[in-house]
Amino acid sequence: MAVASRTDRRTMPAVLRKATPYIYFLVLIAPNLLLLAAFTYRPLIENFRLSFYDWDLISPTKRWVGLENYTDYFRDSTSLYVMRNTLVFTAGTVAGTMLIGLALALLLNLRLRGRNVARTVLFAPYVLGGAAVGIVWLFIFDPRFGLVSGILDRLGLPSPNWYNDPNWAMPMVIIVYIWKNLGYATVVYLAGLQTIPRDLYEAAQVDGAGRWAQFRHVTLPMLSPMTFFLLVTTTLGSMQAFDIISVMTAGGPLDSTKTMVYQVYEEAFVRFRVGDASTVATVLFFILLGVTLLQVRLLERRVTYG
Repeated sequence: MAVASRTDRRTMPAVLRKATPYIYFLVLIAPNLLLLAAFTYRPLIENFRLSFYDWDLISPTKRWVGLENYTDYFRDSTSLYVMRNTLVFTAGTVAGTMLIGLALALLLNLRLRGRNVARTVLFAPYVLGGAAVGIVWLFIFDPRFGLVSGILDRLGLPSPNWYNDPNWAMPMVIIVYIWKNLGYATVVYLAGLQTIPRDLYEAAQVDGAGRWAQFRHVTLPMLSPMTFFLLVTTTLGSMQAFDIISVMTAGGPLDSTKTMVYQVYEEAFVRFRVGDASTVATVLFFILLGVTLLQVRLLERRVTYG
């Protein structure tokens, strides 16, 4: 059979023989391309198209308004306030998740009793639904009967009104989002730590490097691929966070926790202004694209592979 197959290939026209690998390639990637086109690129293009219309989601007709939705969006002072909220939330959650995740990964990489159980417990919140996590933490942050209130009371400190104080609502949702995603960063860093060759540490010790010098010149550079990966993925995830904010604060109080994703939901399904919602979604898309390209451009060169 193999001899017959080789004979068949020899008798094929040269053009068809050269095209065969490309045909196989297209056949293999076609299902994924079709799914991406149907569920990612088509909604993206449709969203961009709707941003030029005035539509209430119910009316059978849409009114063409051109760039009016974009001019109204950038003239509205609320838009800048929501952008600032999105930036604060993203910066807080990305920095907190990565720094605490790295510290916990270093701790769980030590030979400690029960560390496998600790790893499992730490990763569990990541697989829980954001709505369930938000409801549980609403009780924990209750200013009268919550766990946080009880701890602060034992320390002789008053509990902030996490729900209704605009200055404390954003820290509250940042803490909860970090807690939920901490296991993800820890597991990625832990996997990276276990791939670092011991020879590098032994060579550093021979050169007289202390623990801090080993961490700075061996551990951090060898973890740079994981740091780069986490920076990109956690930034994208944080800028699209919705469930915890929706359950815990619904964007309040006084819009202090309203992010761009929540603004999209509110414009489309509360105020029925699909054109405005599509405008915010389009702006958010280009911000995400720009941030990702900037991260790749500035940081990928500093990543040490192998």
